[in-house]
Amino acid sequence: MRISKGFIKSSLIYTLAGMLPMASAIILLPFYITNLSTADYGALSIYLAFSLFIQILTTYSFDTSLYIHFHEFKGEPAKLSSFISSAFVLMLMIGGGVGIVSLVLGDLTFSHFFTDKNISFFPYGILAAGTGIFQALFKVHSNLLQSREKPEIFFWSNLLSFMLIAGFTIIGLQLYPHSLIGPIGGRMIAALIAAIWVLIRIFSEFGVHFNYPLLRSSFQFNLYAFIYQLQQWVINYFDRFIMLFFMPLSDVGIYDFGIKCMSVIEFILNGLHSSFYPKVVSAVTSQKEKGSSVEINRYYHGFTSVIMILICMSILVFPWVIETFVSKPDYRRAVEYLPYIALIFIIKPMRLFFAIPYGILKYTKPLPVIYFIISAVKILCMVLLLSEFKIYGVIFASILSAGVEVLLLRYQAREKFQFRFNLFKIILAPFVLFVLIAVLEPLMGTYQPAITHLIYLVSCLGLLYWVYRQEVKLIDPRNFIK
Repeated sequence: MRISKGFIKSSLIYTLAGMLPMASAIILLPFYITNLSTADYGALSIYLAFSLFIQILTTYSFDTSLYIHFHEFKGEPAKLSSFISSAFVLMLMIGGGVGIVSLVLGDLTFSHFFTDKNISFFPYGILAAGTGIFQALFKVHSNLLQSREKPEIFFWSNLLSFMLIAGFTIIGLQLYPHSLIGPIGGRMIAALIAAIWVLIRIFSEFGVHFNYPLLRSSFQFNLYAFIYQLQQWVINYFDRFIMLFFMPLSDVGIYDFGIKCMSVIEFILNGLHSSFYPKVVSAVTSQKEKGSSVEINRYYHGFTSVIMILICMSILVFPWVIETFVSKPDYRRAVEYLPYIALIFIIKPMRLFFAIPYGILKYTKPLPVIYFIISAVKILCMVLLLSEFKIYGVIFASILSAGVEVLLLRYQAREKFQFRFNLFKIILAPFVLFVLIAVLEPLMGTYQPAITHLIYLVSCLGLLYWVYRQEVKLIDPRNFIK
């Protein structure tokens, strides 16, 4: 299979640009740890999680449905314009409603649940809510650009968002050091500017419409996807809120700092997947009998291998970076948790592979049940483990819920989609690496961390070479430039 230069170019653009807004979390870490205590950083993680919750409410899954409906309506320009414009008008209406409800109930809710914590709705909570509303508009616009295969605009818009978030946050931290008003207020200003740009662009190109009957055609899909996104938020972010009932804010900050350090894996994972996912959509929609094919499997084989190598490199490099450049002892406590946090990311390529039919085939009906079970598993595990194991309990709950997710996604899709794949390349190879890290880290990681972490990388490369030894022999570098 030859890889065109156009595909390589667009893949790189989508990968790099898709990483930029999220990469601000990594780039801003030095500024956070310089100006904020671990307790303040823990509070910041709570506000950012709340902001994402508001974003999901405002988006109402149009980031997903526009991706699908674009391909349905692209042959009817007037209908497509009406749908896109109406979706943005509806999101503005939802955002306004969410803002009003937040003003009325936000302070009451925060004061009731966070009575003994330094968490308040005014001013930080309301600023976070505004950020979530503005970010929703930008998120949907980015997905629309990707659906329309406009990588250049996608890149520049994400670069704009990245520069605004990073710039205003740094300025805010310099003007108001040791305070959350800088990072939270700066992020809101950045999100507002990006949202204004998006609205001008959308309404200039597609006009201002509100075709409610047309929107209703997507509401059933949106509802299931919306519930799914809320459950994803519970799985990925609600743990910070639960931790507040068992731990001080400083421990929440340490945990979130460790997650942010390793989230470079997530950034690259999402970027890589976004780069080839349109090809997967095209391949599946063109099939008469829906299922994974040789072409689709090749994408996920390479994807899984890259993530495995990246995980091992992160475990090797990040502890050294933190020990060398982070002077505050509280933040350096995160080092011991990094290899275990990495175990969560080993499972994610499997999850994306087995999630193929749910988005492409609009098979969203089972998702609420699936993710209700996963959310319940994670929350229950955290409640049972947090008192005794603290941060390790949160990590174990995340790993267990991720494993349950893969099993349920695979099982539920069996009647709609035929998965035909190489068991070793998709599941067993990552599992071998998972077991290696889980066994060696508590035995050797504390005493010989550098050697232990190097063993992970060498073993991973050896494993992948053995698995792909036939493919390696057939590689012709000239195919990559044709």
